[in-house]
Amino acid sequence: MTRTRVIILGAAGRDFHNFNVYYRQRPQYEVVAFTASQIPQIEGRRYPPELSGPHHPKGIPIEPESRLEELVRSHAVDEVVFAYSDVSHEHVMHLASRALAAGAGFRLLGPRDTMLQSDRPVLSIGAVRTGAGKSPLTGYVAGLLKDLEVRVAVVRHPMPYGDLRRQVVQRFASLEDLDAHQTTIEEREEYEPHIRRGQTVFAGVDYELVLAAAEQDGDVIVWEGGNNDLPFFSPDLHVVVCDPLRAGHEVRYHPGEANVRTADVIVINKVSSASPTEVETVRRNVRELNPRAQVVESDLVIAVDDPQALRGRRALVIEDGPTVTHGEMGYGAGTVAAREHGAQIVDPRPFAVGTIRATYDAYPHLADVVPAMGYGEQQVRELEETIHRSDADVVVIGTPADLRRVLTRLDKPVVRVTYELADRADQLRQIVTAWWDRVGNRFRASTGPDRR
Repeated sequence: MTRTRVIILGAAGRDFHNFNVYYRQRPQYEVVAFTASQIPQIEGRRYPPELSGPHHPKGIPIEPESRLEELVRSHAVDEVVFAYSDVSHEHVMHLASRALAAGAGFRLLGPRDTMLQSDRPVLSIGAVRTGAGKSPLTGYVAGLLKDLEVRVAVVRHPMPYGDLRRQVVQRFASLEDLDAHQTTIEEREEYEPHIRRGQTVFAGVDYELVLAAAEQDGDVIVWEGGNNDLPFFSPDLHVVVCDPLRAGHEVRYHPGEANVRTADVIVINKVSSASPTEVETVRRNVRELNPRAQVVESDLVIAVDDPQALRGRRALVIEDGPTVTHGEMGYGAGTVAAREHGAQIVDPRPFAVGTIRATYDAYPHLADVVPAMGYGEQQVRELEETIHRSDADVVVIGTPADLRRVLTRLDKPVVRVTYELADRADQLRQIVTAWWDRVGNRFRASTGPDRR
């Protein structure tokens, strides 16, 4: 049999999932390579034979995306498959043009090919862009269900940046689990807030196995997407958050626009921080894309653990890495808090070293923040050295994770900034409660007596 030769363009997440659920069991395809983008230091690895299955017995190499044309030609590739998120429509089509010019076709796999079915109700949380407020929204929704005495299992979009064979299924129920799994800073930013709320989080590489594990823990699955990706599980209720501080992005970014078009509920977040014109732009766009969705509003409420430590001080601000890099925000909650409490924000760029310096070169819009990059031990140490070299009086940590657990060599006082979602007029509470009344009754009827 002649096999269709495929390259999957990815960033260590959606690419692996698409392979697992679509290509792995189809002998008519040969995936000759994954390519890697967005995340530093994830190329040069191999998708291991233990995960790639009998049709790919030697595993699959992970190459830099910059080698796309060379790989297409050297492997006589028939099809290039795009499989990552939080990029402009123009970015996707530039890659399509590169594939076509090299002689290959170009493909996007759809939800029917990639969404898994659960025997539990699934409530999915997606976004238009990374940094829109998806994680605080997920925490709020999971808390609402917990108040209804529902057992919740949160499943997070993958971030398998380490040894893939050890990350097939991961369960995080305590802060010690984060240490045991040797999680990166990005993983801690996503998992730690849930753990602190008493919620168990599942993640991994093989989401059929991840889903099976989560179904043992929860009566309902709350899916939290990564970036602005589509859900891996077929949802019974799909909630999508928009960011009016980036008004217009809901129609210009992939697959955020698809998320808006498929949403049951659209949350316009950060309303108090945006102008009325920005909020109205988002409202008009989402109404045109998806007139059937319910549209509600919310805010992010910022809390500072020691505001007096900021007044009149020189502050080095550390923000969530994905939000301020490929999310293109340039600032976050730490910056807002530092300004509100009278700090003078230090330009970190003169002090940056190693891969932190390279991050500023790659994302020239960054100026007054340090992106919380920490995808390996070397990068964590370079982040610490950047902080150490700065002439700041105080360090502001505006990420969802308490980085003091990772940055153990800090020699400056730290102020933590956290944020929670505020549900305007309790609209989300009413929607989630009504949804569970409908879906929960069907679930209880199908499963019999209370399993707890």
